[in-house]
Amino acid sequence: MSVRLYIGNLPKEEIDRQELQAVFAEEGDSVTTKLIKDRKTGKCRGFGFITVNNDEQADHIIEKYNGQLFKDSAIKIEKALPRTKGEDNEEQPAAKTTANSGSNASSSPNTSKESKKSKKSRRGGGGSAKENTSNETEAIRPDPRWASELEKLKQMLAAQTTS
Repeated sequence: MSVRLYIGNLPKEEIDRQELQAVFAEEGDSVTTKLIKDRKTGKCRGFGFITVNNDEQADHIIEKYNGQLFKDSAIKIEKALPRTKGEDNEEQPAAKTTANSGSNASSSPNTSKESKKSKKSRRGGGGSAKENTSNETEAIRPDPRWASELEKLKQMLAAQTTS
């Protein structure tokens, strides 16, 4: 089974897939690369993906190439998160570890669908407040990597407000 790796911190200039593929040339032909480019300018958006044959090879590549310089930028490689339903053909950064990851999750395609539903219910005037609230809570989900920490914070806040 093939494994996708996210490669980030690529220089935002005109680079092509062959240049990126050359970095991983010694790993063999089993490694394929995909560079994500801006549709309008054709320049790199700063990330791409690598596909390898198995988890062992993925771990080896992460260990070997993570932090390696590519055109004066230290590249970041990690296992890509699975795609979500409803994405366009253009792929989004699959794995982010910055503070912006929470805001990226809230701007998912589901959120835009939910806001369209809200607009329809406002125009119709027949929607209840409970329906809108449930739609909003479905769209806002914490990042699973931080869910336990968020739960602890909620409990601490609840304890402060009751005392």
